[in-house]
Amino acid sequence: MEKLTCDLLILGAGSGGLSVAAGASQMGADVILLEGHKMGGDCLNYGCVPSKALIASAKVAHGMEHAAVFGVANAVPQVDYAAAQDHVADVISQIEPVDSQERFEGFGVRVIREYGRFVSDREVEAGNYRITARRIVLATGSSPLVPPIPGMDGVPYLTNETLWKLRERPEHLLIIGGGPIGMEMAQAHRRLGCAVTVIEGARALGKDDPELAGIVLETLREEGIEIAEEALAQEVRGQAGAIEVEVKDGRVFRGSHLLVAVGRKPNIDRLNLEAAGIETTKTGIKVDASLKSTNSRVYAIGDVAGGMQFTHVAGYHAGIVIRSALLGLPAKAKTDHIPWATYTSPELAQVGLTEGAARKAHGDRMEVARFDYHHNDRAIAERRTRGVIKVMVVKGRPVGVSIVGHQAGELINLWSLVIANRLKMSAVSNMVSPYPTIGEINKRAAGAYFSPRLFENETVKKVVRLVQRWLP
Repeated sequence: MEKLTCDLLILGAGSGGLSVAAGASQMGADVILLEGHKMGGDCLNYGCVPSKALIASAKVAHGMEHAAVFGVANAVPQVDYAAAQDHVADVISQIEPVDSQERFEGFGVRVIREYGRFVSDREVEAGNYRITARRIVLATGSSPLVPPIPGMDGVPYLTNETLWKLRERPEHLLIIGGGPIGMEMAQAHRRLGCAVTVIEGARALGKDDPELAGIVLETLREEGIEIAEEALAQEVRGQAGAIEVEVKDGRVFRGSHLLVAVGRKPNIDRLNLEAAGIETTKTGIKVDASLKSTNSRVYAIGDVAGGMQFTHVAGYHAGIVIRSALLGLPAKAKTDHIPWATYTSPELAQVGLTEGAARKAHGDRMEVARFDYHHNDRAIAERRTRGVIKVMVVKGRPVGVSIVGHQAGELINLWSLVIANRLKMSAVSNMVSPYPTIGEINKRAAGAYFSPRLFENETVKKVVRLVQRWLP
């Protein structure tokens, strides 16, 4: 067995691991990167990239069917599901070089295509190598969680990892799980011509603001998607092409294909964490605010760290680790400025506290500034008027923003910047947006916060009248 040493050893070549590897190697560290599966991890190969590519195909099909309002004749789209999957594969292939082994070897990273496992507190074995590192970063990500529903092991089912191999369009897609993945794929497949039923054990889109999530669910139901909430799956049975899901209250849902989208589990089974003295929780590796595990030499980032499971969180964690492990500077991860988005149509986006959480945390000190999409001229021009923004404000500073509507995932960027830098609402109101843009909605939300203070304040009116008397 060949022995290697390095400054930084990274397990996992997904978003977080690649970001650490690129930054550390270009800053002069000796870096080894282990990846036993595909470069780019879940995001590139099974998650963010393919799902958004399929959503893009679905939007085109939906637009053809609903063109008349723009003065263009409606058309029935001729959907070639296999060709749509080819589009997905092509999008992945265009991005792959950015995450490739060759590119990272060009940075000076030694890439070993093996899984790693601990053999001591600072040694990892991978294939025929035993590697000793000053610091180790676990960026092994997560995998689809398949719940132990009776009958599941005897029925063919899809996950976000296997969906992209499907070549024939499902006649009727059953989806267990009403979170972001489930709802995005429900709408995409409905627009591509499938019948779709979503089976959710609690409330669909349950982590988001209920009012705004309700707008998304109403839209999906209008498009013909059946969404069964408080429907906990109790049994799965059938065979390929004829699958049944029975829920707790006795209802039975029938379809041709089954997609399981109930959540994700951390990839820790291969790591032999006990050998390194690394503790875990129910959601992943136990870490402190600096992302260090119970072994001070070992960091965990991204999904495997057991927190928010988003690609951009893994990238953010990478910056924290580089600051701490390479430069020896204090660095702590925060979550209050981390946004997330669900790419249904309309989109649903959140940063910071929802209205309910903000009221619980701040009580009567919290105010809500709202602005509806139907007052935005660009939204009117594009027939995208279903939506609203809510900004939760405490003492002039936003503590949370919820948006549902066209380009909500783009609009939330500004509010992440505002919250991350503790800016006040006045910073947003001072901004000038080009007209007409959807982005004006952010500025108008700030205006909604200040309007009562300016236009409904008797003191302001008295001051203005007094000033007018003295002006020449």
